[in-house]
Formats: sequence, structure tokens, C-alpha cells
Amino acid sequence: MTFAVTVRDHLMIAHSLRGEVFGPAQRLHGATYVVDASFRAAALDPNGIVVDIGRASDALREIVGALSYRNLDDEPDLEGVNTTTERLCQIIGDRLAERVRDGGLGDARLTGIAVTLHESHIAWASYEVTM
Repeated sequence: MTFAVTVRDHLMIAHSLRGEVFGPAQRLHGATYVVDASFRAAALDPNGIVVDIGRASDALREIVGALSYRNLDDEPDLEGVNTTTERLCQIIGDRLAERVRDGGLGDARLTGIAVTLHESHIAWASYEVTM
């Protein structure tokens, strides 16, 4: 049995992708994603919740905000990273997991976090981190 709570935000970036497989996306281009972060727990806490939705929303907004409206090719902490949709899922998911471990989402008893970036209504990628 698993419970989940999902919060949503969006991300607007510029970047280029390295590798012949990316064709014209090797050139600098923009991307806009809808970002879903699902917080999972095997049981509800004493308040009957998985995670405080407000805190989860704030954490996602802060993490996504630090990436938004930037050319990711110029970000020092992403130097050498091919910022594919899958990799961006991982970056956001790992940063959320760090917030949970640091107590930034309260006393959440999470078993995992799944982050999904929707590139369009027909294509998306996901990443799951176990807590």
C-alpha cells in the first residue's frame, strides 16, 4: 500500500544538448515544462497526511525557481551536464530529497519522491528517488 501527494509547478529554461542524437536541439533553444512532484509514503502520519502540501509546493517552487529563466549551459553547478529532460528530473528529484532529509518538509515519513517533467501533452520523463 502506498499513498501519494502530488504538487505541480512549471519550468522555463534555455539550453543546448550535446550529441548527434539530438539533431537541431544541439543548438541553443528554449523549453517549457510542467513539473509534477509526487511524494510517497507507506502510511499516513498522525495528522492523516503524506506531506504538508504547502511545504511541498514551496520546496518545489524554490528548486524550480532556481533553474527557471536561465540558460542552463551557463550555470556553474550544471557544467558538463547534458540537461536532458531525464537529467532535469533527477536534479529536481535529488534536490527535493535533500530538502526532506534536512527536515525542510517537516516530519514527513516518505518512502520516495517521483518527479515528472512534461515536455508536451504527448511526451514526458520521470525519475524516482527512494528515501
